[in-house]
Amino acid sequence: MIAMITCLSINKCSIASTTTHKHSSNIITNKKMSNIRVTVAALWCVVVVFGGLTLSSDAQLDTSFYKKTCPKVHSIVREVVRNVSKKDPRMLASLIRLHFHDCFVLGCDASILLNNTDTPTKIESEQQAAPNNNSIRGLDVVNQIKTAVENACPGIVSCADILTLASEISSVLGGGPDWKVPLGRRDGVTANRTLANLNLPSPFSGLDTLKSRFLAQGLNTTDLVALSGAHTFGRARCTFITNRLYNFSNSGKPDPTLDTTYLQQLRGECPNGGNGNNLVNFDLTTPDTIDNHYYSNLQVKKGLLQSDQELFSTTGADTINLVNTFAKNQDAFFASFKASMIKMGNIGVITGKNGEIRKQCNFINKKSAELDLASVVSKESSQEGLVSSF
Repeated sequence: MIAMITCLSINKCSIASTTTHKHSSNIITNKKMSNIRVTVAALWCVVVVFGGLTLSSDAQLDTSFYKKTCPKVHSIVREVVRNVSKKDPRMLASLIRLHFHDCFVLGCDASILLNNTDTPTKIESEQQAAPNNNSIRGLDVVNQIKTAVENACPGIVSCADILTLASEISSVLGGGPDWKVPLGRRDGVTANRTLANLNLPSPFSGLDTLKSRFLAQGLNTTDLVALSGAHTFGRARCTFITNRLYNFSNSGKPDPTLDTTYLQQLRGECPNGGNGNNLVNFDLTTPDTIDNHYYSNLQVKKGLLQSDQELFSTTGADTINLVNTFAKNQDAFFASFKASMIKMGNIGVITGKNGEIRKQCNFINKKSAELDLASVVSKESSQEGLVSSF
């Protein structure tokens, strides 16, 4: 069923069968022709299934995509992000996290921005998925950017590109690396809360789970360690660490991989039975700056989340050498972070005439209800298949 649905969304399938029919109609019976069409379609489906998600490639993305149609888009996005971050420095980390949580579900298609709706098509927002509920931030900032961009270039720039640009700009404003962002993404016309619950890593995940979640998106171990470095700045809620502080793995004891002095400090900020919404800095010394302190913290058992410390404290893990390299050499971290952000930003992108350019980032356009959604179903099915294989 997955293969047949996928094939329906590939133009090449219909082209192949039509061409065969044109050149063979005089010598092949209708029954044989039908068999050939099915065979050709099946072959294309094999290519799709075993090719994974690479059909939605970055081939049509271009760093100069808006050079003629919206030449000031980068400066417009930068201005809004800069102004917001002056009042709320934490927003820079939040925008990078929002981009990450978007790309891991249906690809970088701005699906995470969609609200719950019943018309023109029913959408269950990813915002209420467990990894996102009451924790993702920056939705209003993206809408603010969209308004500014629409005023300058109406109907041109996708919300997916806006979020991707905002992530790069957040890195720069936070003291991290810059890069040329490949552009030309189009916005998806659906969301998938189920996939958000399945695909997104948890702060309580072990290393094997982290690796499998990243691998399902085409990201390797280096990408995992480099992208985890985004936790070099920003905040986390106490609810995500209280188990480490008081009852790790239902042992009644704290996580043994926590430095004892750091443990006492965190207990002071997150008392047992206290407000789980209290915020704790990821980095003790430079909480609003992108640097390599995240990795040096892991070396001394001061990773805030369990999923952070797993990178260094898992015995024999191949992530340990990467942590040591990035802790020693910030330039190496920046180079890998930049490369991995670009790679992540190319996951499952929608290009060409597929998808749409939303007028509002939190709602699909009304005419999208008329679109053939076979490709959307295919994409969801393919990702669900990949997740279930780990």
